[in-house]
Amino acid sequence: MKILALGPHPDDIEIGCAGNLIKYVDGGHELYMMVMTFGDKGGNRDIRKSEQLKAAEIMGVKDLIWGGYEDTQLTPNMNQLVMDIETILKKIKPDFFFVVYGDDSHQDHRALSKAAVSASRYIKNVLFYEVPTSQNYAPTVFVDIRSTVDRKIEALMAHESQVMKTNIEGLNIADIARSTAVFRGIQGRVGMAEGFVPLRLFVNI
Repeated sequence: MKILALGPHPDDIEIGCAGNLIKYVDGGHELYMMVMTFGDKGGNRDIRKSEQLKAAEIMGVKDLIWGGYEDTQLTPNMNQLVMDIETILKKIKPDFFFVVYGDDSHQDHRALSKAAVSASRYIKNVLFYEVPTSQNYAPTVFVDIRSTVDRKIEALMAHESQVMKTNIEGLNIADIARSTAVFRGIQGRVGMAEGFVPLRLFVNI
């Protein structure tokens, strides 16, 4: 299968669903990532690009695609955003498409999620992942990530410039990732999990 994960900034995909994505790679499937901005409002552009490349290598990504948009500026480009996502979807033809959840305090996250819903209208399996700025997130699909959580954390820690930028005193990004995994695991009745909100999900029986 082909898997495509779409994120607004470097490290969003990793915090949201890297544990699940690494399981796909371990299963022999092709993983693609598309990051729409370089996240340069949160750090040096070249450093953030380099960190994202390192994280993608840790995760076993087949191809890392850059959207080339300006950080914090996705909202004014909605029509173009939809078309750019459609272009990649038509090229890759993913079996599963993961995108950031739309109810979020960051305008880029809201805009990208909304554009992705339009762009992916012909994709069968579309699931939303959560990030620390997600709001009112209530997952109904869970993936056990006990076997991949350490590599998820390794990929997150590759974003060295962002590790301490949590705005929560005493907690780094790895702390948040592990805490979230335990909480979603409790909901899913396993030790650690990632939770997803499906837009569409086909179950093969």
